[in-house]
Amino acid sequence: MFDSLFGLFSTDLAIDLGTANTLVYVRKQGIVLNEPSVVAIQKGSDNSQRVKAVGKEAKEMLGKTPGNIVAIRPMRDGVIANFSITQAMLEYFIKK
Repeated sequence: MFDSLFGLFSTDLAIDLGTANTLVYVRKQGIVLNEPSVVAIQKGSDNSQRVKAVGKEAKEMLGKTPGNIVAIRPMRDGVIANFSITQAMLEYFIKK
């Protein structure tokens, strides 16, 4: 009884953080997101970093960006290599 009640107030998610792709699975909907694990970062003159693009859009920027924008993969060999960028990527994917 309580399982169905709690299900009204929450969404069950499963996230697969892969080196190449990130997948988001929602219970009863299946895989709702399958995008590259890539984030495009704009570096400011004050050494600040701002997320410009995530996922497919960021992957399209690989090798095509001006000097102050860098497309990076925050996951390496299945391990989080850059925590803050991975956090920004996850926030974007969950909102999407």
